[in-house]
Amino acid sequence: MTCDCGSTRRYEDCCGRFHAGLPAPDAEALMRSRYTAYVRDLIDYLSVTWHPSTRPAAIEPNPPGLRWLGLDVKMHEVQDADHATVEFVARSKLGGRAHRLQEKSRFVREEGRWYYVDGELS
Repeated sequence: MTCDCGSTRRYEDCCGRFHAGLPAPDAEALMRSRYTAYVRDLIDYLSVTWHPSTRPAAIEPNPPGLRWLGLDVKMHEVQDADHATVEFVARSKLGGRAHRLQEKSRFVREEGRWYYVDGELS
């Protein structure tokens, strides 16, 4: 089965490696793995990959019936070795209604690991 992030690789060879503890090599890989973590309700992974300066006290699990429909990465821009942005569209469906989240997310790398900092909705 292919990975939830939209790549053509199997989950184990894609985002599953990062969920198992391997650091993501870049901001886009981290963003894709975080999308997959949302799909799979991996709350602990979402928490540890969220920068402590902006991490919420609690991350809610998916509401019952939510279906993630896909991810489209629009842009991955590297500012320098430790800062990057990723723009994406994530689609979902809940209660028969389609939802679309478009965000330009900021990421920072500290001690060899990438973290999600925050995002601006488009």
